[in-house]
Amino acid sequence: MTTSLDNPQFSILSSVREFVSSPHQLFIDNEFVDAADGATFETFDPATEGLITSIASAGTVDVDRAVNSAYAALPVWSQLPPAVRFALMTRLADLIDENVESFAQIDSLDVGKPIATVRMADVPLAADALRYYAGWASKIEGSTHTPNIPGTTVYTRREPIGVVGAIVPWNFPVAGAMWKVAPALAAGCTVVLKPAEQSSLSALLLARLIAEAGIPPGVVNVVTGLGEVAGVALVEHEKVARISFTGSTAVGIDISRRAASTLKTVSLELGGKCPNIIFADADIATAATVAASAIFFNTGQTCSAGSRLMVERSVYDEVLEIITAAADQLVVGPGLDETSTMGPLVSDEQYRRVTGYVKLGQEVGAKAIRGGTQTKGDGYFVAPTILVDADDQMPIVQEEIFGPVLTVQTFDSADEVIARANDVSYGLAAGVWTSNLNTAHKVASSLKVGTVWTNTYNYLDASVPWGGMKASGHGRDMGREGLESHLQTKAIWTAFS
Repeated sequence: MTTSLDNPQFSILSSVREFVSSPHQLFIDNEFVDAADGATFETFDPATEGLITSIASAGTVDVDRAVNSAYAALPVWSQLPPAVRFALMTRLADLIDENVESFAQIDSLDVGKPIATVRMADVPLAADALRYYAGWASKIEGSTHTPNIPGTTVYTRREPIGVVGAIVPWNFPVAGAMWKVAPALAAGCTVVLKPAEQSSLSALLLARLIAEAGIPPGVVNVVTGLGEVAGVALVEHEKVARISFTGSTAVGIDISRRAASTLKTVSLELGGKCPNIIFADADIATAATVAASAIFFNTGQTCSAGSRLMVERSVYDEVLEIITAAADQLVVGPGLDETSTMGPLVSDEQYRRVTGYVKLGQEVGAKAIRGGTQTKGDGYFVAPTILVDADDQMPIVQEEIFGPVLTVQTFDSADEVIARANDVSYGLAAGVWTSNLNTAHKVASSLKVGTVWTNTYNYLDASVPWGGMKASGHGRDMGREGLESHLQTKAIWTAFS
C-alpha cells in the first residue's frame, strides 16, 4: 500500500524524501546507532495505512546506554556558563525555524495532522519554548537566610535535579518534545527523550539539529521504541532522577507506581474531558465558532479538546446551528493536502476507539446529528461527529474519547453547570463564555481544572504553566513552574567567629 509521499499532488521536499528513506537509528551521545539487538518497529501513514519506514526499537540495553551517556554529560552541561547554554538553546531554536517545512511535512505524514497546523502551531511553539527557557538559564537564584543560631549564616543553591526521562505523546510531536526538553536544559539537566512510537520521525530530525547546534554529546539522547519496553526501562532506571510524561491516565498511573521504587520525581500531564460552557449573554457567534474549533482541531486528538459543550438552554438551538454548520464546512483529508482542515486519526487503534465510543453513545440513547456512522476505507478517517441528548453519566460524557466527537448539552444556571462540569474524574482545562465579569470569575474559580479560558479557547504560551488536576495529572509543563520542577534546593551553612 502506498503512502502520501507517493501522491504527485503533494509537493514534498527532496530533503524530506531523503530523510524518510534513510536509516532511522537511536541518537545516543550525539551518534546515530542501531538498537543493540537490531530490533525495529514500523510506522504507518494514517491517511493511507501504507508503511512509511522502519525505526530502531530501543531495548533495555539501549536505554541504559542512553541514560549513562546523559549521566556522564550532566557535570559538563550543568557547569557551562548560563550564557553558553542560552546561546546553544537559541541556536537550536533557530535551526528549528529554518527547518519548519521539513517538520511540517514529516509530522503531517507521520501523524496525519493538516500541514498548515504543524507550520503555524507545532513548530513555532517548539522554537518559542526553547527561546523562553534559554532566558531562564541565567536567572536561577538561591537565597540567604539568618538562622536563629549565633555565629552562622545560610545560603541556598538551586541545582539541576539530574537526568530527566522525557516521554512525549504523538499528538504534538515536536512541540511536546520541546515542552519537556527546554526547561530541563535551562535548569542544567540532561535528557533522554522517548517519543511516541506513532510519531518518532520528527524527534529524529530534531536529534540531527541538536548535534548541528553544537549541544555537547550526551546532553540530549533520543531513544525510539515501544512504551512497554523502552518507556518502562527509562522509568525504572536508577540513574534517572525525574520522569516528565504526557499521555493517558492509565499509563500515568503505571509510571507513578514504577517510579516509586527509585523515588523519582514525576510530573504527569494526562487526559482530559474538558467542559466548554456558553452562557446566553456571550457573543454567541464567536463562542459557537470557536467551540467547533476547540473539538475538531487536530481531529479531536488533543487532551484539552472542548469535548463537552454545555450551553445555556435559551441559546442552545442557535449554538447548535452554528456548530453543525462549522462541522459541515470541514474538509476531511490527508494532512499533506493543503486543502484539508481535518486529518485522519493517528492509527487503527485510535480509529476503533473513537468509532466504538460513537456507537456506544448511540446505543445508550444519544443522537448523532452529524457523523455517527462510519465506513472503513483506506486511512483512519472519521467524520466530525456531534451527539445530543446525552446524559451526564454516559461514557461519551464521562470518558476521554480523543477524537472529533462533541457532546452538546443544556444547563439552566451557573451553580448547576459548575457542579456538572466538575462531576468527571478529569480536571485539565475548561472554557467559559460570558459577557458578565462576575459570572466569569465565579465559574473560573469554581472549576477544578488546571486552565480556564474565558471568551477564548486553546491558547498556549511557553510562559504560562500547563497541567491538570485530579485524573488529569500533577506537576506543570511550561512557565516558571516548568523550570523549577527540574531544580532541587541545597542549603549551605557556614559558621564564623
